[in-house]
Amino acid sequence: MCEIEKSGYPHYMLKEIYEQPEVIKRTLKERLIPGSEGIVLDGIGLTQRELDGVHRMVIVACGTSYHAGLAGKYLIESLAGIPVEVEIASEFRYRSPAVDKNSLVIVISQSGETADTLDALRTAKGKGARVLAITNVVGSTIPREADYSIYTCAGPEVSVASTKAYTSQLIVIYLIALQLAYIKGGIGREVYRQMLEAVNRLPEQAQKMLDCSQSMKELAGKHKDIEKIVYLGRGLDYALALEGSLKFKETCYIHSAAYPGGEFRHGPIALVEEGLLVVLLATQDALIDKTLANLKEVKDRGAYVVALAKEGDGEVGKLADRVVYIPDIFDEFTSALAVIPLQLFAYYSAVARGRNVDRPRSLVKSVTD
Repeated sequence: MCEIEKSGYPHYMLKEIYEQPEVIKRTLKERLIPGSEGIVLDGIGLTQRELDGVHRMVIVACGTSYHAGLAGKYLIESLAGIPVEVEIASEFRYRSPAVDKNSLVIVISQSGETADTLDALRTAKGKGARVLAITNVVGSTIPREADYSIYTCAGPEVSVASTKAYTSQLIVIYLIALQLAYIKGGIGREVYRQMLEAVNRLPEQAQKMLDCSQSMKELAGKHKDIEKIVYLGRGLDYALALEGSLKFKETCYIHSAAYPGGEFRHGPIALVEEGLLVVLLATQDALIDKTLANLKEVKDRGAYVVALAKEGDGEVGKLADRVVYIPDIFDEFTSALAVIPLQLFAYYSAVARGRNVDRPRSLVKSVTD
């Protein structure tokens, strides 16, 4: 890997984190009609009649793509009212899943060649389900075999720990969820318009989020000797907590666990001790009171809390030891912004520990067997 390919960055992972504002912009380009009047999902081709025949949806993926799928479940169910299940592809392929001609299965794979996901696709099609593929690589096997496909625009991702591919998957999922919600009557035209305007602002807001890079570097240096870390979140924040935790495990080789805020009280809270590092996601306005209760609980037990919250939220700042703020946007779109400081923290933590950032041990970019 020659230095010029990294464009001056010390590692591909950092370069790809910094590429995310442009990736979001590219993924939105030509899929949003000028003036935010509507969404064009080229390649999908699902008609109103076909959508009306979908009684349930199943999202199937692995690793980081699975976490994007969990975000999709929250969004599609809350906005469009369609029941959605999310399955780990390696589990889906080895059982007899209850899908049929009335099911729409969405498979997500960065490479388009993930063996478990490809086999899950074939299993679903064998049961009569229609399959929509979300992939980053044009001409790869998964979109060729799917009934419908839509490509993200992340470009080549060299670092094994996925960053910009995840973000582009989120953006595609946002567009699918919004379009389904509008077609199915889950949201009216004015809310649809407002949400599209919010999506259009994501590239510049993501650029702003990169300003926290130095802060995340300092935080990583301060905690470079920790042996465990806990991520907490509710709703969409829980899906993002899983992704933040995975990035930390992949790059740092440190035990990291993510829990839903409510479930944390049912056992895992026993893990909290003096000095435990807790990353708490508090970006969901509808759940902020419950999230603040979690924050108080872990602080009372001696945890050091790094929180992510929306600008203007003063309550989180009063309780947490460190707060990173994201722009005040719709709850549905916070993950695309809040993931950036989590990625930067994982990256700088790995550097501080002297890890092989771009090539973590025992991992490969695409698991094809």
